[in-house]
Amino acid sequence: MEKAYQIQDQEMPYFLTFQIVGWADVFSRKSYRDFILENLTYCREKKGLYLYGYVIMSNHVHLVVQQKDGKLSDWVRDFKKFTSKNLMKAIFDNPEESRKEWLRMIFAFHAKANKRSGDLQFWTHDNHAVELYRPKMVASRMKYIHENPVRAGIVDQPEDYLYSSARNYAGMSGLIEVDYW
Repeated sequence: MEKAYQIQDQEMPYFLTFQIVGWADVFSRKSYRDFILENLTYCREKKGLYLYGYVIMSNHVHLVVQQKDGKLSDWVRDFKKFTSKNLMKAIFDNPEESRKEWLRMIFAFHAKANKRSGDLQFWTHDNHAVELYRPKMVASRMKYIHENPVRAGIVDQPEDYLYSSARNYAGMSGLIEVDYW
């Protein structure tokens, strides 16, 4: 992994991307997106996370975050481990999930390439961590994540996408609370 995209200063804000292996469109299901939101809320309230911005797309999540205790790498590890375990359980235990065998095949294929993944892998190991050491960088990354659904052709305006902090920053009611930058 390239050193430029690793978390170096544990106390700084970072732009992170959590990508599902094989770019599988897991978050096309509302319940899985809601699970991510529930966990981000829990982390804000109980795990010392500053959540400045987020967007949940069909196959990845962008975040602008900071960890109050200066343990951002630990938070990333724990968040990805918990969410991957529980999302895979939700997928494979859901009798309504029509894509479970296809997703199992993708998760198993990607796990074979990584000894530390076990039999199945949900998230990629890379987080594309970019340290945001200037306010201008934070603003740039926030604009990038908020415009992600616009660039994807899902909405015309960033604040029209429900699963994004763009709503919060536009003065609208967001699905979860954020820590304003």
